[in-house]
Amino acid sequence: MGGDNAPAEIVAGAVQAARNGEVQVMLVGDPEQVEAELANHDTSSLPIGAVPSEGVIAEGESPITALRQTPRASILVSTGMVKKGLADGCVTMGSTGAAMAAGAFLLGMIKGIERPALGGPVIGLAPRTVVIDLGANVDGRPAQLLSFAVMGDVFARQFWGVERPRVAMLSVGSEASKGNRQTRETSELLSNSRLNFVGNVEANDLASVDVAVCDGFVGNIVMKLTEGLGQGMSDHVRTLLEGKLPESEVDRVARSVYELNNDRCSG
Repeated sequence: MGGDNAPAEIVAGAVQAARNGEVQVMLVGDPEQVEAELANHDTSSLPIGAVPSEGVIAEGESPITALRQTPRASILVSTGMVKKGLADGCVTMGSTGAAMAAGAFLLGMIKGIERPALGGPVIGLAPRTVVIDLGANVDGRPAQLLSFAVMGDVFARQFWGVERPRVAMLSVGSEASKGNRQTRETSELLSNSRLNFVGNVEANDLASVDVAVCDGFVGNIVMKLTEGLGQGMSDHVRTLLEGKLPESEVDRVARSVYELNNDRCSG
């Protein structure tokens, strides 16, 4: 029920996922709204259904407070289904903070991990580079950033089969002396870890490593900057081609430029 243009766009995407993949989809949300949106699609032969919930945690709300006040919110019900073994995974387009809090509260934390982290590939031109964290922790301590590096290392090993992922600290310079206190202390921890730490990396060299570690403040700016650049390049290309190609071809090229820069996933 959360996210831009919910629940219409989320339902449309879920229907497409059920149609294209070997996956059973359960849409958690307000029954009337979800069923009304499903009625706009041909779902007669699709493994898709609705699970009732009550309320939604909006962007800007305090996640912890909202979870307590809205115990039947869609993010809590869907995460609870994973805990009970009724679902294999949970996908949300809504509040990142609420998703992280629900996961930590209902599923618990792995021993040694203080906070959950948000990360994954964020730049289309670097589809095999994990940037972590992307916004869940805007003021992480060095020890927490070390745990984020471990998460990124595991992600690269499991999803891409990288035997020994190259882990780097995202900083303002490649030299070990560069960066703020947080960056320098984290780099020292990474140097003394068992990870394949290759040193600091600047933002223009993200594609040269498998895992780039930073706090959520820096990571979120990187993610949204690349998204804005993708839209900006797409608009610029459209302006250059208008009147020189058929409108349909202009749309195709502009869309391709945007997708090349911005295709990403985070988890």
